Amino acid sequence: MRAVVLSGPGDLTALQIKDLIVPEPEPGQVLIAVKAFGINRSELHTRLGLAEGVTFPRVPGIEAAGVVAVCPGGEFVPGQQVVTMMGGMGRTFDGGYAEYTCVPASQVIAFYSDLPWPTIGAVPEMLQTAHGALTDGLDVRPGQSLLVRGGTSSVGMAAAVLAKARGLTVLATTRSAAKAERLRALGVDHVLVDDGEVAAQVHAVLGDGVDTALELVGTPTLPDTLRATRRHGVVCFAGMLSNEWTVPDFYPIDYLPRGVRLTAYGGEATDLPASVLQGFLDDVAAGRATVPLGQVFPIERIRDAHSIMEGDRATGKIVVLPRPLRWRPVGPGR
Repeated sequence: MRAVVLSGPGDLTALQIKDLIVPEPEPGQVLIAVKAFGINRSELHTRLGLAEGVTFPRVPGIEAAGVVAVCPGGEFVPGQQVVTMMGGMGRTFDGGYAEYTCVPASQVIAFYSDLPWPTIGAVPEMLQTAHGALTDGLDVRPGQSLLVRGGTSSVGMAAAVLAKARGLTVLATTRSAAKAERLRALGVDHVLVDDGEVAAQVHAVLGDGVDTALELVGTPTLPDTLRATRRHGVVCFAGMLSNEWTVPDFYPIDYLPRGVRLTAYGGEATDLPASVLQGFLDDVAAGRATVPLGQVFPIERIRDAHSIMEGDRATGKIVVLPRPLRWRPVGPGR
């Protein structure tokens, strides 16, 4: 099989396409014939040597969508549509940047959909993070307001879609005014151009500030996001587009505005219920929801995909196809 391999941290040239032996799953594992995989900031961190616990050489990729090729334990049926994500994929064991990926059955979610594979491939980690942040992290309720800091990221756009479906007023940020219309098309009520300080803009719109805020940029903008939130409001830290995720010399009394709560979210495949995944895909198929799909690349252009993500030039989730979609999966050793 073809796979993208990182022999060690580096620039774009570190992403090498190589021929590897198709993994043979053991009981409790599932071999997935990958139809599409999304590109995530996590894989950029891995490539740049910023991720912890990574061993090399490594096939990166924290998610994949495809069909079951082999499942020795019988947890899933060959040919069944599935997604997988997290659990050490692309860090402690080989991930989704390949024609096949072998993962624990516990992190596989089955579904059924006639949607195109590029659309499905954009969903798993994006939906898991957005859903978990809005529910576990923020516990949002209809009628509340939400600020999405990092609104044109794939998770940010997914959060906006889910929040609007739940009846929230959504404010979202972008560093480029040219991307404002993309956010409005998703239903965002107020688009804010982010110059590093948006709290004043938020208070100009809502007075006391937002009820809830989702921080996806990282620690450089977190203080301003906290100031944009009303007293007794909640901020959830769930992303680090800035590649900065720690606060030096954190002193809570000085750092946190009085009465504003700070939470965090980082989830796994088990945090995305199969019913939520299936319901979202059904809503997309019926036109009730939108997948913020960006550019789609063949695996041969993996460096182009990373370059666009790294340069913050994406207009949605970037998806890569390991093989042409006419391809039919086969078992190990074929």
